[in-house]
Amino acid sequence: MENIALIESFSEFKDDKFIDRVTLMAILEEVFRSALKKKFGSDDNFDIIINPDKGDLEIWRNRVVVEDIDVMDPNEEISITEARKIEPDFEVGEDVSEEVKLIDLGRRAILALRQNLIAKIHEHDNTTIYKQFKDLEGEIYTAEVHHIRHQAIILLDDEGNEIILPKDKQIPADFFRKGDNVRGIIESVELKGNKPSIVMSRTSPKFLEKLFEQDIPEVFDGLITVERVARIPGEKAKVAVDSYDDRIDPVGACVGMKGSRIHGIVRELGNENIDVINHTKNEQLFISRALSPAKVVSMEIEEYEEEKNGKKGRVNVFLKPEEVSKAIGKGGVNIRLASELTKYDIDVQREGLEEEDVELTEFRDEIEAWIIQEFKNIGLDTAKSVLDASVEELLKRTDLEEETILDVQRILKEEFEE
Repeated sequence: MENIALIESFSEFKDDKFIDRVTLMAILEEVFRSALKKKFGSDDNFDIIINPDKGDLEIWRNRVVVEDIDVMDPNEEISITEARKIEPDFEVGEDVSEEVKLIDLGRRAILALRQNLIAKIHEHDNTTIYKQFKDLEGEIYTAEVHHIRHQAIILLDDEGNEIILPKDKQIPADFFRKGDNVRGIIESVELKGNKPSIVMSRTSPKFLEKLFEQDIPEVFDGLITVERVARIPGEKAKVAVDSYDDRIDPVGACVGMKGSRIHGIVRELGNENIDVINHTKNEQLFISRALSPAKVVSMEIEEYEEEKNGKKGRVNVFLKPEEVSKAIGKGGVNIRLASELTKYDIDVQREGLEEEDVELTEFRDEIEAWIIQEFKNIGLDTAKSVLDASVEELLKRTDLEEETILDVQRILKEEFEE
């Protein structure tokens, strides 16, 4: 009865840890054999009978009957006198099987046995979790906020598995409370010690790609493919899509009427501005599309002999002066994303720069470097480009005060009046 009661108590692990009974019994046999080795020196002459259906377990020790004076190994041999206490008609040379009760192993051995079993089950459980999540790498997963720390959020899924969402894998606008459901992709799964470390990301370009797959039926069905994704998380993203069916407009299908299809994705990403463009193998056309809303006049492409920092070449893009700021974008965001999407280093050049125009850097003696950089960040790198822009426009697009803008324009005007 002690055996049955113990096995029944161990079957709790099966329910808690999602271990099937057969696996539990295999672990049990391994643990019991380890305990028998410690107690008797060997487990070779023991039979452990396990009934997975009933959760029953019996241990039998097999020994050979010998004369009383010939007992050399008490574990494998039994004296005729001892044998006849079990059955009076035993003879020398016969095999004796007797059941070993758990209580015979001693209380300390039983406690050690239980601890060993718990460790083995946890080890099995951790291996199962590791394999489960390793297969989910790169896939969208949802879990609930359990604990909020300074550098990370600890999430728990429905099965109680712990998932880490580090601070640098969160979108800047993310704000979560305990109990909130969080969506992200499983970015990495590693075994640290015996415990799996599962890391979620919401900043990975793969997350945006998988959101397209999940929210847009044509992408899910394979009619539209997401070819490339470039992101500045929470700020702006560019997605290149393609379709092998000429009847489908991939950009229109992804965006929807008035942005209806993409709106849910934008909201999930903290109002990240998403540009969807048509992918093409024509490099010049692809670079032009990637720099939208700017209109490119011409370009010169120089291919690298081998990739440098993930870029396969450099391209000089020529634009009309009024298009330069659009190509660069606020804080250089547009050109950075275009470069990442196309895998080219992009340099923007003004087409037909007037001879009398002067580079802003020529005014370093009169204008502070950080103010010049503010103008350059929005694509204004010459004196005329700053003078052509209105004060209202410059106030909106830079972090400069009106007094500073007027002062800079005064200095630049004096240059041309001389």
